[in-house]
Formats: sequence, structure tokens, C-alpha cells
Amino acid sequence: MANCLTFKKSNCKNCYKCIRHCPVKSIRFSGNQAHIIGNECILCGQCFVVCPQDAKQIVDDTEKVRVLIQSGAPVYVSLAPSFIANYAGIGIGGMRRALQKLGFADVEETALGASIVKTEYERMLAEGTRDIIISSCCHSVNLLIQKHFPAELPYLADVLSPMQAHCAEIKKRHPDAKTVFIGPCVAKKDEAEHYAGLVDAVLTYEELTRWMESEHITPEPDMDRTEESRARFFPTTGGILKTMAQNAPGYSYLAIDGVENCIAALREIENGNVHRCFIEMSACVGSCVGGPVMEKYHRSPVRDYMAVAGYAGKKDFAVAQPDALTLKKQFEPISQRGELPTEEQIADILRKMGKTKPEDLLNCGSCGYDSCRDKAIAIYQGKAEISMCLPFLKEKAESFSDCIVNNTPNGLIVLNEALEVQQINQAARKIMNIRSASDVLGDQVVRILDPAVFLKVLETRRSIHDQRTYLAEYGKYVEQTIVYDDTYHLLICIMRDVTDEENEREKKENISRQTVEIADRVVDKQMRIVQEIASLLGETAAETKIALTKLKESITDE
Repeated sequence: MANCLTFKKSNCKNCYKCIRHCPVKSIRFSGNQAHIIGNECILCGQCFVVCPQDAKQIVDDTEKVRVLIQSGAPVYVSLAPSFIANYAGIGIGGMRRALQKLGFADVEETALGASIVKTEYERMLAEGTRDIIISSCCHSVNLLIQKHFPAELPYLADVLSPMQAHCAEIKKRHPDAKTVFIGPCVAKKDEAEHYAGLVDAVLTYEELTRWMESEHITPEPDMDRTEESRARFFPTTGGILKTMAQNAPGYSYLAIDGVENCIAALREIENGNVHRCFIEMSACVGSCVGGPVMEKYHRSPVRDYMAVAGYAGKKDFAVAQPDALTLKKQFEPISQRGELPTEEQIADILRKMGKTKPEDLLNCGSCGYDSCRDKAIAIYQGKAEISMCLPFLKEKAESFSDCIVNNTPNGLIVLNEALEVQQINQAARKIMNIRSASDVLGDQVVRILDPAVFLKVLETRRSIHDQRTYLAEYGKYVEQTIVYDDTYHLLICIMRDVTDEENEREKKENISRQTVEIADRVVDKQMRIVQEIASLLGETAAETKIALTKLKESITDE
């Protein structure tokens, strides 16, 4: 398969939207990046359409076409009939003049090839030898059958697509010509490359528009009214049938669009519930006018259909019908590489996803797979990862969060902006003697705490850190931090019980105070003793002085 659709790795955000919309689940995830599985992808382009990050890219062939033009060979355009819906009011004449300014030799409608193909379908039905015939105009449908329903390949019309039939007709008339198909389809790039020699390059409408804008070329309105243009209906649902006679004896005619509906029809065929039927299958809802490039930018089913219907005539194009053998096309089955796991392996993977009971299998589809079992098979095949399961991740995150919240020694209370209790852990309930969280959840915080400090934080949006306060009603001292969360608009209060610390501090303060008092009393007592001693010493000294003075006088007198 041609590498027509690629991923911009840096843009992938693991939203899994592409795998949810991929009808055949041909995307695997590895290293936080999405990757296309080539042998499973049908190039429907849905991942390109739905990706919110524009991580999917369609390979641009503009430069390749420029080289073809510069080579000197005449380059003819086969323009898909859906162009009238993509370029409102611009007929084939206006598109021809615009594209000739880019250097193309001429522009023709792919609807010419569609007339050839529908005539071949009518011939096959007239033979009456086939039980079921599935149209092979849509390359994505062809890939769907080749890759996912190979048993139904005998029912796929072995006929060239309108693009191939038209380009073959152009090259028959102009042997030295190069051909370029322009349309709304990603898969046509792969078809052109796989079946080499008929179509030399493929451009999408987006590529053409960018090219014309870079050259300052604007197509001029020019609506022709050619009655011989019924095949212009081809890009709409049921458009192939509208161009066909539908008169083959014993056959029913059915038009199906959308890959899911095509898969359902193929399963009915597989189960033997469909017979003698011509089935027009289109991968895109609304057929080609709902193609991925058109749908990405201006999807409008009603307007697009009306544009095609208003442009199509009531008669066939005047085109010579080639020999049936020249329109033959071979379709080979494309094998799948993924092996299926055993039941034991599936059960083991489900256990790793936390799914051990039937009621655990939610089959919510958030991972992109229809069931948990399908997801387990994808994991075994290396296409998916266990972490893609949203309920599993949610439960794991909540379990981890609850484990931390419930086992932290600090009290934790979460309030909303209405100051209603949203969460309270066991440590906080212990501080406030609350038996069960359900007793206070949803109630105003005023029931259990003074709301003043919470109101202050809510009004100022300024957090309070390590504020020590006494909860008189609980007889507890706590050191609390209150933070406002701008993202979730919540108040988070973290409380550390410091009652024992506070009691120990007070005890030490009492001991210190008592020690000081005792020391003061001892000092006072000592001072009194000193004073008494001093007093006694003073009296004794005075008496001694008097006695000595008298003794001195008596000695002097002698």
C-alpha cells in the first residue's frame, strides 16, 4: 500500500479520536504516538477528518505533477465529477481554463470513465452468471474486501474504476500523454500507484486549491448544461444506480454508503443472506461528495448533492465503449499479520486492565474498540496499550489518590466556593470527632469549623500557611494551611494536629515559670539572710570598735 497518509508525531496528543472513528481499527499506539497499520488500513481518510490536532497528513503530490508538466509531455487532467460541489458554480469550462493556466494540456471529466464502467456493469448483469456483483469504483471498499473480507472477493466487480477507465481512454487517444486525477479521495493515490501505467499522479482538491492560490489563479464561473452527462451523478449515494438501466432479470439493486454499513452488508453476504443483487458500495457517507478532503473543510451533504444533481444531465456521455477485456482488473487478497490470542491470554490481559468479572467489562468504547475483549485482542497484537482504558485509568488514579488522602496523618478538608464540604479524610474526622464522612459531606463548613478564615482566603485568593489555631469546640490545637485552587475552584484545608506539641510546650512553660518563682524566692531569702548577717556583723563590729577604743584610751592614760 502506498504511504498516502502519514502522522505528524509531534502533534499526536493521545486523544484516541482517530482509533474511535477508524472503522477497521487499523491504527496502533506506541510510544505515545499513533501509527497506521498499512496492511489493515483502507485509506478511508476518517482519521484525517476527525483529528483535532491535524496530526494526520495526506502526502502532497503537487511537486510530482509540476515535474510531469515540466517534462514536456502533454499532461491531461481527469477531474472527478464531485468538483462541482467543491468549487461552487464553476463548471468544466471554468475549471479547464484555470488548470490550463497551470500548464495542463487539457481537462476532461472522470464522468466519461464512469459511463464506460456503468455500461460494463450492465453487460455483466445481462449475462446473468453472477450471483452478487459489488461495484469496484471505490478503492477504499476494494481494500476493505481485499484486507478484511477476502472470501467476498469473487463478488467484487473485476472492472477498472472510472478514474482508471478514463485515464486509459485518454492515453489511448493521446499515446504520449501523462494523466493526473483530481478529486476528494485519499485512496485514489494508492490506487494510482498500485496499478501503475494508467494514472501518473493524483491530487486532492485541497492540493489543487493551494496550487491555484499560489499562482493567483481563480476559476471563473461557467456552468454548462449538457444533457449527455448523466454519469455526473456517480459521486452521490445511489449515483451509479441512477445511471444504470436496472433491468437485469432477477436482480435487485442496492446502494450502501459508509464503511460501517458496507461491513454490515458484507457480513450478510458472508452469512449467505444476500443473493442475485447488484450492490453499489461507497466508503464515504454520501459517497464521493462526502470524501475526506471535502468533508474536512466544507461538509454539506444536502448542498453538495443538489450541486451534483443540478449539473448532471439525463443522458449518457457519447463515449466509445472499450472491449470488456481491456476493462478487466484483478483483485488479490491482502493478508493480515495479526494473530489471535487464546482465551487464557485474553483473560490475562483483561485481568491486567482490572477486569476480572463480567460486570467489569463496561464496553464503553472510550479506547476506540467496541468491546473490552476487542481491546484485549488489540493489546495482544501490539496495536493498543492497557493505559488506553479510561475507566481503568480513572479507577487507578482515584485509588491512588484515595490511598494518599486516607493514609496521610494530616487532616484534609476540601470545600467548594459555596463553602460546602466536598471531601474529608479520616485524619480530619479524628480531629473533629466526626464518625463518618457522609455526616458532613455536602454540608456548610460552618457546621464543623469557623468559616471566617475560609471566607478570607476565598475573597483575597491568598493562601494561609501554617497558621496555628485552637479549636475550642474540639479541644484541639491545629496548624492549618488553606489554599485556593483556581483551576478547580476549590478550597483545600490541610490541618496538622499539634495538640500534644502545644500541651508539651505549655508544660515546659509551667515548669520554667515555677523554676523562676522558686529561684526568686530563694534569692529573696538569701538576701534577707545576708542582710541579717550584715546587721549582726555590723553590731558586733561597733561593739568591738567601742571596746578597742576604750582599751586604747586606758593604755594611753597610763
